[in-house]
Amino acid sequence: MDALEYARPEPFPGYVVKILDGNALAATEHRLKELRRLRAGALPGKAVVVYEPARNLMVDLFACEDGHAQERSLLPALVETVQRGEVWVGDRNFCVTDFLVGIAQRGAYFIVREHEQVRFTPREAMRDCGRVETGTVAEQRVVLTRAGQATLAVRRIAVRLDQPTRDGDTIVHILTNLPPAAAPATVVARVYRGRWRLETAFQILATALASEIDTLAYPKAALFGFAVAVVTYNVLATAKAALAKVHGADTIEREFSDYYLAAELDAVAAGMAVALPAQDWHVFRVLPLTEFVAFLLTLAQNVRLARFRKHPRGPKKPQPKRSYDPKHPHVSTARLIAARK
Repeated sequence: MDALEYARPEPFPGYVVKILDGNALAATEHRLKELRRLRAGALPGKAVVVYEPARNLMVDLFACEDGHAQERSLLPALVETVQRGEVWVGDRNFCVTDFLVGIAQRGAYFIVREHEQVRFTPREAMRDCGRVETGTVAEQRVVLTRAGQATLAVRRIAVRLDQPTRDGDTIVHILTNLPPAAAPATVVARVYRGRWRLETAFQILATALASEIDTLAYPKAALFGFAVAVVTYNVLATAKAALAKVHGADTIEREFSDYYLAAELDAVAAGMAVALPAQDWHVFRVLPLTEFVAFLLTLAQNVRLARFRKHPRGPKKPQPKRSYDPKHPHVSTARLIAARK
């Protein structure tokens, strides 16, 4: 990706932003002996993915075979991977005092939505900091406490929303240890809101790459399938980076469909395996990086983007009120259409 010179600008110059989120794998079929007499959904595992938005890559994955485990159980392993100068962004499930302190101790930073279980002591009153697209922003200095003892000085940022969230929240509180000079409160609020990029990536994993296969009942198999999809996502991201270099990043971001690209690869892979024997691919193992990038760009120049154009749906229409007659629980679609004509 670096050789392709593909990278979105970082919101905080000099810092590397990473977004983390958990993904509970969907319930599988009841294929195992232990599951056959149960009606409850069988959860094969859970994973926490680390995503780097600047390069559009999933850079790490922490897997757990227990589908009912909390994401917090994976935090001790996750904090060991934190590097100096990184900014970790997460929702309130990751707002654990020990985890936040661990990030700070490793010379890194966090932007995490506040969880009600976290305790802190205010050092000042809230002061207004302006507006973002979703509401007004204010902040204050607080100190996180653990067992009544001060542990870490942070900034507490409040976003008073113009429209409530789907959970009915009207205010979102965000904790960060970034210095105000490098990260104004309004920028912090925007970066937290940018978590949707990882949610979009999860959607691509599920719909285009079939990351959650309901026949894989064994947890190890289900998690392996999910991990393969994550690696495949990075392959597609690299292909899109080459296309962006040739056709323009805005065009690829706005118009190019990940789903159609994945469908194309799925359709032609078997034929290519027949037409090109394995030894024909060995050259790519030893091809220097500069030559490999040049080859990708040559391929990108020959791609007809019209074949992979997105077809976004229009705005959702309000659902009409539906009538129901228990005496006639079914209707004939053909008769209704005939009546319309």
